[in-house]
Amino acid sequence: MALYAAAAAVLAGVDNRQGSIKGLVYGSRFQNVKQLYALVCETQRYSAVLDAVIASAGLLRVEKKLRPHLAKVLVYELLLGRGFRGGGGKWKPLLTRHQARLKAELARLKVHRGVSRNEDLLEVGSRPGPASQVPRFVRVNTLKTCCDDAVDYFKRQGFSYKGRASSLDDIRALKGKCFLLDPLLPELLVFPAQTDLHEHPLYQAGHLILQDKASCLPAMLLAPPPGSHVIDACAAPGNKTSHLAALLKNQGKIFAFDLDAKRLASMATLLARAGVSCCELAEEDFLAVSPSDHRYRQVQYILLDPSCSGSGMLTRQLEEPGAGTPSKERLHALAGFQQRALCHALTFPSLQRIVYSTCSLCQEENEDVVRDALQQSSGTFRLAPALPSWPHRGLSTFPGAEHCLRASPETTLTGGFFIAVLERVEEIPSSASQTKALVPGLTPSPAPKRKKQRRKPAAGPSTLPST
Repeated sequence: MALYAAAAAVLAGVDNRQGSIKGLVYGSRFQNVKQLYALVCETQRYSAVLDAVIASAGLLRVEKKLRPHLAKVLVYELLLGRGFRGGGGKWKPLLTRHQARLKAELARLKVHRGVSRNEDLLEVGSRPGPASQVPRFVRVNTLKTCCDDAVDYFKRQGFSYKGRASSLDDIRALKGKCFLLDPLLPELLVFPAQTDLHEHPLYQAGHLILQDKASCLPAMLLAPPPGSHVIDACAAPGNKTSHLAALLKNQGKIFAFDLDAKRLASMATLLARAGVSCCELAEEDFLAVSPSDHRYRQVQYILLDPSCSGSGMLTRQLEEPGAGTPSKERLHALAGFQQRALCHALTFPSLQRIVYSTCSLCQEENEDVVRDALQQSSGTFRLAPALPSWPHRGLSTFPGAEHCLRASPETTLTGGFFIAVLERVEEIPSSASQTKALVPGLTPSPAPKRKKQRRKPAAGPSTLPST
């Protein structure tokens, strides 16, 4: 746990006696907190290997002021990471003095264990799993730009655009500076795993949203037409809210609720950067919102993504490989809240469609919640079939559960996710219109063309930041 304690200190910006790793070692590379924390997580994965190399090289015996957890982060970056591309501060000359010995000990360890790759030094349970191979999904924010312009911008930066992917195999094969258009979502770009775009000008200007594909599905399946009134019941951190606003084209109204004031403030910043103007934020418990309030009389669509165990989150899978499921007590408490929230949402008088989603893998938070809510609705709502070609379906725990969607790194190359679409029974759309509404990816818009020549920038101001 010492390494995670070091991570906490780094994230706070101060490492009491030895200065900030962020400022002294890595220069501008780790301006984003998530990037820095990912480095510490990777160091944790190689912890046993690093301990062996550091001990063999006698690093801590010679450098007595260097603490073990800090030494592991530094040696990881030197031997297994990208090296000290920033200024390096006082640590660069220190590690440089020991670089040859450390590299020699790493090579010796490989020979001793009969392996040739760094990854093969890991224990089987610590080797890169499916979670670490999930690609970088990037949603083009259509409130500020269009997919064609975003593709052209990346091409001008030296990226190679490969057109629309035809299968998951196309996505698995992505390498280097290549990218694709997702086969299902028309505004979703796909880059190789570990592609870092946090410092990219399009992201910082709100033209791009870094959002996992599974997280994009709830808004897409809710599919509110422009002009609709929508509730985002547990809205922070706001990526799904900004997606809803893009689908609405900022026409209509989104009522977004969240109880956490700090998360709501961060969400307001995100939405402003994304150009969202149709959203009304409220620091309020969704369960306390009255369905009879006249402000919500036109709400026909609700997106409910409540607090959950997060057992499907990629960051958790990477940081805690092999971690067990949440305790029964926690699952029971979470499922109770989730069921109350879903049943409450179903009482809004004008509601026609609701999407319930979690980033959990647990049946108690997913199929069981949906089953109980449907039973309490007394036949008013039913599960709507969604994305029939999606390969990972709900667990067969009750009739119709196959209409639910599940996602995982292994089956869909995404984070772990669960989605259910419920529709009011008395106003079921025709089968053709229902399929069109719930499966917009079956008839995708044309993919941006792979142009042979670079397009000259148009005269006058561009909607995109300059390269």
